Amino acid sequence: MAEAATKASIQVAPRQGGFGAAITGVDLRQPLDAGVLADIRRVWLAHRVVWLPGQPLSLDDLERFTLSMGDWGRTDFIKPLDGHPNVLELRREPDERSSNFGAGWHSDYSFQPEPPAATLLLSKITPPVGGDTLFADMYAAYDDLSDAMKKMLAPLNAVHSAALPYSKEGFYANEGKARSMTIIPSDEAKKTELHPVVRTHPETGRKCLYVNRVYTIGIEGMTRDEGEALIGFLTKHSTQEKYVYRHKWQVDMLTMWDNRCVQHYADGGYDGHRRLMYRTTTAGDRPR
Repeated sequence: MAEAATKASIQVAPRQGGFGAAITGVDLRQPLDAGVLADIRRVWLAHRVVWLPGQPLSLDDLERFTLSMGDWGRTDFIKPLDGHPNVLELRREPDERSSNFGAGWHSDYSFQPEPPAATLLLSKITPPVGGDTLFADMYAAYDDLSDAMKKMLAPLNAVHSAALPYSKEGFYANEGKARSMTIIPSDEAKKTELHPVVRTHPETGRKCLYVNRVYTIGIEGMTRDEGEALIGFLTKHSTQEKYVYRHKWQVDMLTMWDNRCVQHYADGGYDGHRRLMYRTTTAGDRPR
C-alpha cells in the first residue's frame, strides 16, 4: 500500500521490509518547494534507497535537484563530463570488454576524509538484459550481529584507500583505452584514511557497518592477516541475500541512495548492449 507523504502529490511505495522505496507524483524538471524537498529527504533517510521513475531530466535538472539535497561531493580519479564538473558519465559501449564500472561491493569514495552522503544516478540508456544494481542495508547487517561482536567492533577503525582500483598499479590502470570512461590513475590513490568500523549516521543516529571490499584494506592495530580475516567476515556477512535489494533500471529513472549506510554493486550481463547513466554525489561528513 502506498505511503502518503506530507504533500498529497507525492506517493511512496516501500518495498517489503522497508529497505528501498519508489517515489512518484513529482516532476523533478520543475523547481520543488521546501516542503516537497523535505518529504523526499525524509523518505530517503527512512528507506535508504529511493527511485523516481519517469524523470526525463536534462543535466541541468539533475544538477539542480542534486544541489537541493546537499552541496557537491568531491570526485576523484575519474574525468567528469565536459562543462559539468560535478557530473560523471557512466557509459559502456556494446563492443567494450572491460569490467563493468562499479563491480565489487563498495560505499562510494569511502577513502575520502568526508565521503559522500548521497549518490544519485540517472539512467538514460538501459540494456534489454542485465545491468542491475544491488544494494545492501548496513543498518540491518549491523543490527543482526551478536552483542559480543558489536562490543569488539565498537572501538575499531578501518583503513580505507583507493589504491586497489585507482593507483598506477590498480586494476583500472592496466585497461588502456578499453573503457569509454576516462579514469585517471594516480599515486594519490595510495593515501589512507581511518574511519570507524561501525559508524553512527549523523541524521538518523542509527549504527551501521562501514567496511567494504573495494576500499577497506586493513584494521588499525591488527596484523594484515587479522585485518583481512575480520574484513572478510564483515563483508561476507553484510552482503548476504537477506540484506540485498536488486534494483531494476528503467529509462529516465533517477535513483538516490544513502552512501553512509548502504553499499552497492554494479552487476554486468549486458555485453553487446549500450548503457548510459549520469552520476552526482552530495557532500558528507567525517564518519564517527
